[in-house]
Amino acid sequence: MELASLTDALTALAPALGGRLADAPRRLSGGASQETWAFDLIIGDDARGLILRRRPDGMTPDPGRTVGLSAEAALIRAAGAAGAPVPAVVHVCRPEDGLGEAYVMARVEGETLGRRIVRDAAFAAVRPGLAHRCGAVLAAIHSVPTADLPAIPRSDAAAELDRYEAIYRQSGAERPIFELALKRLRRHLPQPVEPRLVHGDFRNGNLMIHPERGLAAVLDWELAHVGDPAADLGWLCVNSWRFGGDAPVGGFGHYDDLLAGYVSAGGEPISLERVRFWQTLGSLKWGVMCLIMYQAYATGVDPSVERAMIGRRVSETEIDLMNLLGAPL
Repeated sequence: MELASLTDALTALAPALGGRLADAPRRLSGGASQETWAFDLIIGDDARGLILRRRPDGMTPDPGRTVGLSAEAALIRAAGAAGAPVPAVVHVCRPEDGLGEAYVMARVEGETLGRRIVRDAAFAAVRPGLAHRCGAVLAAIHSVPTADLPAIPRSDAAAELDRYEAIYRQSGAERPIFELALKRLRRHLPQPVEPRLVHGDFRNGNLMIHPERGLAAVLDWELAHVGDPAADLGWLCVNSWRFGGDAPVGGFGHYDDLLAGYVSAGGEPISLERVRFWQTLGSLKWGVMCLIMYQAYATGVDPSVERAMIGRRVSETEIDLMNLLGAPL
């Protein structure tokens, strides 16, 4: 959508949001599949910062993998009602708004860049409590009654392993570490548990961290699904999301704090063994995704430097898997 058309549509929508558009919206970086635009609304003598999250024209969600934006907005509201820190959803766009599939939410102050969160002095005061806080927030998300959710995908450990093994096989690649990981994970599939709402991408990059208030908001719900709650805890521990931090939980904390925070907020106890299974599966999943991105670059399907840079991280995930597979699983 052209900037001029987007600005016109937001100008027309502004009165329904309670004000008038201050200036043209600004496209934010990040978000591989969705557009994210920041804009300000003038309300009386004050300005309110808002975010427009929008699906690009011509792009449709994968119904078996991602949720639509109206469902995403509903999940954010449900998680907020359960006590999770999320941006307030201000408006879910209708066809007559002229913005396509989109919603408007409040802008939350903080930082999402993992490297800054795990290294910068500005976050030194909140880092020690982040793992515990993440556990408590995940317990709140997982407490949302699944009967009240919109139609979203369902998955479990076996289905996730099947999905990524199929993607790997179709790539034609032969990676011995991936082969070993697939066999080990297949032999150690955890017993099914009562399925819960799972965020699906709970990690540095999708967590808004404030230097004084800590975890201020959980963002990017497009991979939300109903499944094993341990998946969220394990994904947060994948080494690729630590951005150079030494601690296993997001580069900023430890397993014990994460699990203690989860139980303290009412979550059913989850064993470290189960978390480590999902951490290992998460490392394999990211490795397969990196492999596919490299192939897209190598074949010219997507010749962007970004794809090449991400693709080279396949070897990093193999090192991570070697370390994880050397430990009990």
